[in-house]
Amino acid sequence: MDIYLILKAVILGLVEGFTEFLPISSTGHLILVSDLLDFNDEKGKAFVVIIQFGAILAVCWEYRQRLVSVLSGLFTRRVSQRFAINIIVATIPAVILALLFGKYIKAALFSPIPVATAFIVGGLIIFWVEARQKRITAQLSDSFLTGTSIQSVDDLRWQDAFKVGLAQCAALIPGTSRSGATIIGGMVFGLPRHVATEFSFFLAVPVISAATVYELFKLRDVLSDISADGGASWASFGPALGIGFVVSFISAYACIRWLIRYVATHDFTMFAWYRIVFGVVVLLTAWTGTVQWSQ
Repeated sequence: MDIYLILKAVILGLVEGFTEFLPISSTGHLILVSDLLDFNDEKGKAFVVIIQFGAILAVCWEYRQRLVSVLSGLFTRRVSQRFAINIIVATIPAVILALLFGKYIKAALFSPIPVATAFIVGGLIIFWVEARQKRITAQLSDSFLTGTSIQSVDDLRWQDAFKVGLAQCAALIPGTSRSGATIIGGMVFGLPRHVATEFSFFLAVPVISAATVYELFKLRDVLSDISADGGASWASFGPALGIGFVVSFISAYACIRWLIRYVATHDFTMFAWYRIVFGVVVLLTAWTGTVQWSQ
């Protein structure tokens, strides 16, 4: 067993799990950390794609009762049907743009310097949105601010879901953060913080699942080469993949439980500071030559 590969798996699993649902960009972190670990080849990309599904399973487990309820009532209950329609409507914009421009975005922006820049820009946007929220809260009552009719995910209209879906399109730029784009975008469009956060969790399931399947299809030759290479490759890659998957699931589950409690009493300025500081550090290390980032 390759101990160094196992260590990489644990690190990447922790990074994926702890960043997937926070507004700090899991993709951006995985690009940077994979670069530092020298695990940014095609095999490393396949590894990252697969362990992302571990984070999605964490959402499914946390909301298992709700998801079972929706599926069981899909043909009988109006609330389940509206929930499913909202998820589909919110997913469509990003899927269309990804299919049209995904390969061009990857070719131009999937490297450390653009990611670091997106970190900083995203942090500034969070500061702006939080300042805007405070001004509105100071002028209006909380019940009026949230529109009274939207107090849970079940209250969302398809128009609300579509607006969140448009915001999610920004996450195609690595370093932006899918969860950040949907949560902050939802707040800009008038959703309460806890509703935008919970809807972001649910929206991650079809979006990341579809992205995982699509990326694995594109990387099928890499996976075929590993299989064709015989037992030696799978003897090292297989256990590392399993460990990374499990670590991703556990850390993502812990992060989801924490974030649900956090948004009840806190804003996202802490994440804005983190994004800006982290982005500046990456740019400084690139400018000074301290770290030889990939281009």
